[in-house]
Amino acid sequence: MTKKTVGYVHLEWECPSCGTRNKGVDKMCRSCGAAQPDDVQFEQVAQEALIQDEKLIAQAKAGPDVHCPFCGTRNPATADQCSQCLADLSDAKAREAGQMVGAHQKSAVPDVACSFCGAMNAGTALHCVHCGAALPKQNRPEKAPQPQAKRAAGMSKTARYVLFGILGLVAIACIAIIILSSRTEEVVGEVQGVSWEYSVLIEALVPVEAQEWRDELPDDAEILSCRQALRRTQQNPAPGAQEVCGTPYTVDTGTGVGEVVQDCVYEIYDELCTYTELQWRDFDLVTLTGDDFAPEWPNPTLAQDQRFGAETEAYEVYFNADGRSYTYRPDDFNEYSQFETGSRWILEVNALNNVRSVTPDR
Repeated sequence: MTKKTVGYVHLEWECPSCGTRNKGVDKMCRSCGAAQPDDVQFEQVAQEALIQDEKLIAQAKAGPDVHCPFCGTRNPATADQCSQCLADLSDAKAREAGQMVGAHQKSAVPDVACSFCGAMNAGTALHCVHCGAALPKQNRPEKAPQPQAKRAAGMSKTARYVLFGILGLVAIACIAIIILSSRTEEVVGEVQGVSWEYSVLIEALVPVEAQEWRDELPDDAEILSCRQALRRTQQNPAPGAQEVCGTPYTVDTGTGVGEVVQDCVYEIYDELCTYTELQWRDFDLVTLTGDDFAPEWPNPTLAQDQRFGAETEAYEVYFNADGRSYTYRPDDFNEYSQFETGSRWILEVNALNNVRSVTPDR
């Protein structure tokens, strides 16, 4: 995704000595004068207004502030010497930055009462306009949650038991079938009859309706209609792309100023066309059958826009063994032609009465 900057806003920090809330850019507590701690956590203000001060914005863009390794004074990222002790800042440690502090809060907030004198103050104020006391913190919005895959609705315990029971029964049935199929016995059977079936598929050239992007249409396509449709989504801007952005949120720049950003993607639309194209499709299946050893292929008359498709052949041999009937399916005509009526064969039969193999009864 592309991160798009909406603007910059003030953050605030709470003095660990007296609890006073201060602007993020304040290096000293406005109430007790305590220095801003090195590990201070900047927070969102109750109502964020975009900063118009270009100098402050440039400072936020320059990178996170650094703390002097000698006296601990906070300095801008662009500083070469400490503003307090003039020490070299080459080895100064930069503040942490890039953390999301919450969804952008631009809606108006209600006034807040001073805890000491009861005077009402604007919800964005840090100190009481009447007595100067630090104002209580407004309820902060929760941080915007990170995107997560939707969690599938959970099954009830009863439903899970039923599902597991069904799966267990299916597994038992599969195992039983495998066992029965593997157990075989040999019986001697006599050929009672045979049959064959020869089939030929007929295909016809017919118009088929489909959809495709205009620049990928087949050469012989007959266009019925076209419409604009989303073809793809990409991370970077492109001519004609539609920008789609998410909810703005505030990121700590490490300077006491927050950057309000949006995650954006770009949708590319194109012409999606409905068209017809002549394609070969299954039209009919012509079949001949017989109960002899002289099978033949069907030979139907074809129309102008028709052709022969796939050919299939199938054979069956019917046995009688001690009053029980069995059916065997040879693989090809050469095997099929061996089963003369009245000939005797040894059949390998499984517990499901399926003939697994046959051999002549010598």
